[in-house]
Amino acid sequence: MPDFDVVSLPETDHVDEGDTAPDFARPLVDEEYWEDRALDEVVDGPTLLLFHPMDGAFQATYLYNTVDDHGWAEDLDVLALSISTPYAHKRLLSERGDGIRAFSDPGADVVEEYGLAHDVDGMTGITETRPAVFLLDSDRTVEFAWVASEHPEFPDAEAIDGAVERLVD
Repeated sequence: MPDFDVVSLPETDHVDEGDTAPDFARPLVDEEYWEDRALDEVVDGPTLLLFHPMDGAFQATYLYNTVDDHGWAEDLDVLALSISTPYAHKRLLSERGDGIRAFSDPGADVVEEYGLAHDVDGMTGITETRPAVFLLDSDRTVEFAWVASEHPEFPDAEAIDGAVERLVD
């Protein structure tokens, strides 16, 4: 029995399959440095865009481990986004982010625009993202979308594998 409650998240009008992923500009972090970049500037082929709670949350660790386990960063660009700072992203990427770059969105503006925001229980004024996975083609069209409907919830990695295979083959 888990030592936490599974909580249903309210319905949301999020970015979905067939939509064009909204463009945004935020600090994009890799293991060495960061700079402001627009999503449109960095999507030039199949791209997996992962939204995860704050760095250090077990959902973030799970998503990064899943990327490694399935080798997605070998086949396409993998970008992450959370409300964590560039400094926190640098630490996370040095520990477990092989081939991943992460956008920093501390104000949760991008999270809101994608329809993924929810308030963190017990943390007044803190909004974070529900976990989500979007597979984008080179025009930022969403070819696959998964958005958590409860907390915690994790994506079906095999479904992502299938979507990646269809897009890169």
